[in-house]
Amino acid sequence: MILSISGVVLLGIIVFLFFRKDGLKASHAFVSALFGFYLAGTAIAPSITAGGASLAGLLGGIKF
Repeated sequence: MILSISGVVLLGIIVFLFFRKDGLKASHAFVSALFGFYLAGTAIAPSITAGGASLAGLLGGIKF
C-alpha cells in the first residue's frame, strides 16, 4: 500500500510539473487520469503492478 501511495504521489508531482513547466493542458492530465483509472480495472493491471513492484525492488537494491 505504501508503494502505491508513493507512486501516486510521485506521478501526481510529475503531472503537476508538466502542467506548470511544459504546457500540459488540464484536459491531457484528465484524460491520462481516466486512462489510468480504466487501465487499473483491466486484466493487465496485475502485470503492471508486479512490474512496478519489481522496478521498485530493483531501485531499492541499488547501493551508492
